[in-house]
Amino acid sequence: MGTLFLAGFLVYGGGLSLVSSLVAAPDFLDTIPPLRLLLALGAFLMLLNTAVDIAKAVLFFPILERHSKRAALTYFATMIVQVVFLSIGVLAILMLVPLSQIAADPGAATLGTILVELNGTAYQVGQMALGVGATVLCVILFRTRLVPRWIAVAGLIGYPCHVLGTIAELFGVEIGLYLTMPGFLFELALPLWLLIKGFRPEAYAGPASTTA
Repeated sequence: MGTLFLAGFLVYGGGLSLVSSLVAAPDFLDTIPPLRLLLALGAFLMLLNTAVDIAKAVLFFPILERHSKRAALTYFATMIVQVVFLSIGVLAILMLVPLSQIAADPGAATLGTILVELNGTAYQVGQMALGVGATVLCVILFRTRLVPRWIAVAGLIGYPCHVLGTIAELFGVEIGLYLTMPGFLFELALPLWLLIKGFRPEAYAGPASTTA
């Protein structure tokens, strides 16, 4: 499972960096046609994250369900919301390819800017959902001690900060990047811990719970 965390970070981060570099210029529609394969590659990497996140949600569900069915459903639902919004953003990016073929038409540049902004907005909403679900996950990790508590505490600090950052970004206050930093320790520590140590046996042996 630790591999999925790292894979998601790498594929989406790599794809987003590639796409962002191609749409950064004011006249980006004019430059897309010869670079459309690179744009498509970036979008594909971003979309690949959908499969990774769904796999995480599915694998986490039976583990969390043993300790809190409500928490398991909440985490699963927020992950689905996240991938839906991220996928909407990817589709917006892919629409830039046919739009670039008519870049000289009136309104094309404006529409292109709207599509790029749609991807950004969808990303922030998706990350907000992730932050809510991951906070619930960290509460369960803290209560059950399936991983060392310092890892769970890192997430309990980092993800609410991340949610605040996404809200700020949606209102035009560009502090989201800074507010992701507190959660970086969790994002790095949890997958490494799972790769090296894994969950404690209680993650799989505990009785199923019907309570929160």
